[in-house]
Amino acid sequence: MQEKVEAQNILSMNSIEVLYDNVLLAIKGVSVQVPKGEMIALLGSNGAGKSTTLKAISGLLKAERGRISRGEIKFEGTDITEMLAQKRVEMGICHVIEGRRVFEHLTPDENLTAAAPMGMSKATLNAEKEKIYSFFPRLAERKNSQAGYLSGGEQQMLAIGRALVTQPSLLMLDEPSLGLAPFLVEEIFGIIKQINQEQGLSVLLVEQNALAALEIVSEGYLIENGRVVMHGAADALKANSDIQEFYLGGGEGTNFHEVKHYSRRKRWLS
Repeated sequence: MQEKVEAQNILSMNSIEVLYDNVLLAIKGVSVQVPKGEMIALLGSNGAGKSTTLKAISGLLKAERGRISRGEIKFEGTDITEMLAQKRVEMGICHVIEGRRVFEHLTPDENLTAAAPMGMSKATLNAEKEKIYSFFPRLAERKNSQAGYLSGGEQQMLAIGRALVTQPSLLMLDEPSLGLAPFLVEEIFGIIKQINQEQGLSVLLVEQNALAALEIVSEGYLIENGRVVMHGAADALKANSDIQEFYLGGGEGTNFHEVKHYSRRKRWLS
């Protein structure tokens, strides 16, 4: 039965603990499952452990003097817990790091070329570019401009495009809405949902903007102080009074800034 469940998940993260400098325990027994073709959100406040969870999956902990001290991570049924980051990319895991990191001195088209895997044919690369431009028409319009002069939203689109050109099976996005206007967040999240639906791409989305994330994902995990404190379907999480009050800006008729928000403790921290 366990093997059947794992076969349905592209990613299985089981009881993971992460240590920094062999002292600081950043995440504590985190378990996350991403079913194939689904969109899953990791929600929580700043510093809760969301980004560390993504880095554990993509293999980027070592660069920050972090390591997995307990648990296992399986991707497509293969244990990748100790695997090098580059090998994980080759397997189909792509991690879009927070901050819209693109080559600012290159054009969007050159950025996409630079991100393509070694050995990808020119015909395949051109086909992938056209697919990306169809999802992001703004990039098509600006593909020969210098990337450093793109707007924040356009740079985020380019960062996602650079990930897509690698033909990933699992796309991990770290705070794609950060610093963007609400209409841009809605546009980009809508495109991510479209890609998921049309290509069956599995997505793991880290977001502080819980309201926007829960509109497009099927399930969510709430992380606080390095632990998963809640997991459920997106609709159930949106209806939960604690989620509404502490993450969606009000619940039970309460405004986010009113006194009740501060006086009521989160039940899972009691």
